[in-house]
Amino acid sequence: MKLTRRQLVVGGAGTALGAALGGAGIYELLDRLADEGGGLPRRRAGGAEQHVVTLDKVVDNGVEVLVPPLHNEVVTATVRVEETRVALREAREALEAALRRLEGEYAPEPRGLHVTVAWGLPYFSRYVPSLADQHLPVDLRASEARGRSTRALIDAIRFPSDPDDLVLEENEVAVFFRSDNSEHVRAGSKALFASLEGLFEPTSIRRGFIGGGFGGEQSLPKKMALAAGIPGAELIPDTAELFLGFTSSQKNTMGPGRIANHETIPGLTDQHPDGYFRGGTAMHLSHIFEDLEAWFLNFDFSERVTTMIRPETRVAQGTQTIAQTEEDAADVEAVKRDARRHGAFGHSASIQPASRLQEAIVGTDETPYPKGTAIPQRADFDTLDNPFFWSSRPDVDRLSNEPAAGVHFVVFNPTSDDFHRNRLAMDGVLPDGTKLPIDPRGRGAGFNAVLNATHRQNYLVPPLRHRSFPLSELL
Repeated sequence: MKLTRRQLVVGGAGTALGAALGGAGIYELLDRLADEGGGLPRRRAGGAEQHVVTLDKVVDNGVEVLVPPLHNEVVTATVRVEETRVALREAREALEAALRRLEGEYAPEPRGLHVTVAWGLPYFSRYVPSLADQHLPVDLRASEARGRSTRALIDAIRFPSDPDDLVLEENEVAVFFRSDNSEHVRAGSKALFASLEGLFEPTSIRRGFIGGGFGGEQSLPKKMALAAGIPGAELIPDTAELFLGFTSSQKNTMGPGRIANHETIPGLTDQHPDGYFRGGTAMHLSHIFEDLEAWFLNFDFSERVTTMIRPETRVAQGTQTIAQTEEDAADVEAVKRDARRHGAFGHSASIQPASRLQEAIVGTDETPYPKGTAIPQRADFDTLDNPFFWSSRPDVDRLSNEPAAGVHFVVFNPTSDDFHRNRLAMDGVLPDGTKLPIDPRGRGAGFNAVLNATHRQNYLVPPLRHRSFPLSELL
């Protein structure tokens, strides 16, 4: 089903905010596809942390795979509340009431609506600077490495493979909506950003999708790319979870339980046992263009596998879900050895020395985590945004009405520095300081050659009890 030109442009650069919040635009097709199923099992409710969603599992190619919510939206904004204790108290009560109304209407699970509220450094600096100095989590590992106190929430940075025109954003808040029902996502977005008049001034709307092909049907990424006429869309495998053709939500590649909380890994932050942000986490949000034609035409299947996983990985032709167990995790020496032997390092292998536990631990939640356990909890999703569905500053964000293949990358790590360590390793800068002699945008550096980041920002996700205007109640 091909979208019309009008369907493609609704929600673009010239669209008013109200229409953008309520309209589907290029994603109108998602509403129709949602009725077709998509091989989804029944869903269960999630836990108490804002960022933790309980996902069901399917088995694909003998590998357990978590099934992410089909529809995703992130709205970023600045805060319009007066900088007074009374105004902040009223704003906190209004936001919390709106969130609880949503939870009353939609269970906080994938078949309902899961909402995560994250706050940027500009919020803490503007509204609660003294309290932030006292209560924001301290990253103990980063503090030791830098020789000075370093917070768990720090500014985003440019990485070696990033283009010069990458935008480092300064939003005060970001709200992440996830659901198997696109109408629930739009209802949640309108409830917080259209109905709560005067609290927020939206700066961007970012929409997308993931999965839908585990039952053997054509997946949402394939259907949407074809409908939008994306170059290379016909080359995407029919049941691919994401545009690039490989499954990314294997159970063993996703941080389990509360491992991404500030306090879970012993000695990482100062939030155990009773920090204000105990139960919270750090979130990174970025947008990345993907060159599908270059990926599928310039890399044959075997090279796509070794580029995505590791240079010596071999799987059957057409495999989409590849096992990446704790025992498979590469360490620093393995990545260095691959670089020497092959002049290349795989994407997954390169980040594993930073993203996997290098030794077994018992978390502060008393859960044993074996060596090789993944730490980050990824929630990235494909998009046709270019680079956003809507922007309050289309010139600065270089907004275009033409659809483009990309990914809105959302990931939860215990600290911002922990994410930076992962992302630097993706560019060949390993946790021990080694810089591999490989061009970070070259063919040997994972799939960086077909990626182009446009925007980045780090956020802090408070625990559920403090999600609405954190620290303001202490004024």
